[in-house]
Amino acid sequence: MVLRQLRRGVVLALLFLVVCGLAYPLAETAVAQGLFGYQANGSIGADGSVLIGQTFSGSAFFHTRPDPNNPMASGGSNLGPRSAKLVAQVKSQIAYWNRHGVKPTNDLVTTSGSGLDPDISPAAAYAQVPMVARARGLSIRSLDKLVASQIHQRQLGFLGSPYVNVLQLNQALSRIAGARPAGATS
Repeated sequence: MVLRQLRRGVVLALLFLVVCGLAYPLAETAVAQGLFGYQANGSIGADGSVLIGQTFSGSAFFHTRPDPNNPMASGGSNLGPRSAKLVAQVKSQIAYWNRHGVKPTNDLVTTSGSGLDPDISPAAAYAQVPMVARARGLSIRSLDKLVASQIHQRQLGFLGSPYVNVLQLNQALSRIAGARPAGATS
């Protein structure tokens, strides 16, 4: 009797091991590769990842949302609207943008929910155009066209909001002939 129950327990444990430890992970991997291969394999390139926010410094580059200064933190700060720390961070970001002659948008002064958002709104990209144009010696018109060419529209025409991937925008900026930052050497 005990041996029979032990045998059933071992068989059941082996069955769950095969189903949960082998079959399910393989099926999940197959679905991820089949439907979301680009995201599942990552997007790490020479310049970084288009799926994870990159930090750009200096006025010769477009900037993403402020990062939490901790790349391991992939969650929101949980700071509420009455938080003195949040108010100080936002005021600091506003002052930074004002020093560069940029009228900041909301997504240039606040972090994203994940803290790793690679995208900004088209308005935030256009707000940075005069700063980048001055630093690179380019016309505002040419950078406006560049930003317009990098706007990703809503998915399926109605999901989400239009956005600009900052890494892709900066890569396109670097391909513009003569788009070297002022004072840069080759």
